[in-house]
Amino acid sequence: MQAAILDQRTLRIQEVPVAQPHAEEALVRLTTAGVCHSDLHLVKGDWPSFASSVPTPLGHEGIGVVQQLGPGAERFVRVGDRVILGLGGSGGGYWCGGCEYCLSGRPRLCKDAKGIRGTYAEYITLWAKSLVKLPDTVSDHDVPLACAGLTAYAAVKKMLKLGALPGKPIAIIGAAGGLGHYAVQIAKCFGYRVIGVDIGAAKLEFLQQLGVDDAVSVADAPELVKRKYAGVHASLVFSPRIAGFELGMKLLKRGSVMVTVGMPPASDGDFAIAPLELLRKDALITSSAVGTVEDMRELVDLAAAGRVKTHIARVGRLSDVPQILDDMEAGRYFGRAILEFS
Repeated sequence: MQAAILDQRTLRIQEVPVAQPHAEEALVRLTTAGVCHSDLHLVKGDWPSFASSVPTPLGHEGIGVVQQLGPGAERFVRVGDRVILGLGGSGGGYWCGGCEYCLSGRPRLCKDAKGIRGTYAEYITLWAKSLVKLPDTVSDHDVPLACAGLTAYAAVKKMLKLGALPGKPIAIIGAAGGLGHYAVQIAKCFGYRVIGVDIGAAKLEFLQQLGVDDAVSVADAPELVKRKYAGVHASLVFSPRIAGFELGMKLLKRGSVMVTVGMPPASDGDFAIAPLELLRKDALITSSAVGTVEDMRELVDLAAAGRVKTHIARVGRLSDVPQILDDMEAGRYFGRAILEFS
């Protein structure tokens, strides 16, 4: 089969064998795959700690049909099931199920956790327990739900758990992006007053179409939030730049929450905050990454009901991956890009 492989920061489309499923694994024929911003960072080498010395398959968002099962996998899925996979590249491949992290609903932190890589391909073999069956009302083009949607959903749930209650104003920074546009819709489903923050008139118009309470540019956000809300109860940062983190902190009112999701390149440096400023605001700052299988089932239900929609800006083939990544880096589109397989 054809697959996109990253080898020493060189991306190649090449022929690779189809892996047969082992115990509790399923072979899935992919119909679509989502192109995630994290894949761009891997290709560019923006995160040195994630660099691999061996050829690495790319992609972690996928929708497809189960073709073959390994021993024991029939407990979770059947041949012919249409499924969504992914659960985030860093946490969806395997977890032990018995450690303190797995038992407390945080399987990504399990010491045995394995990621998913390889959806830029015609087939993928993976742990069947990480698959979620899809209703017909969820389209193949909803494939970015597998990571972008799930990550946004988990971030909104974390904000809620940390005391930012529905009805309160929250700021979503990078709101028109692949993850941010999901977070806007999910936060509205939860009942928040949403301030969508991004750059450019086209993106702000897009946010208004999504139903934000306020669409505001990065430059104008501090003044609007101060004047209209006296600060937000929570900020969700999806921007992959340190400046987005700094803005998220600036918009907070005292006693509020900041949930960070964006992963800036190492070249951006560190996110710095003065201890006295942290004390003054008494803010809780935390990160959020991906979600759980149960989170995915809840999100699929919202999508099936038409309450969360995927906005696709680009549809390509496997051979288009290099160009799509270039366009993503240049900011030539917002929403998501996906790949279709025949």
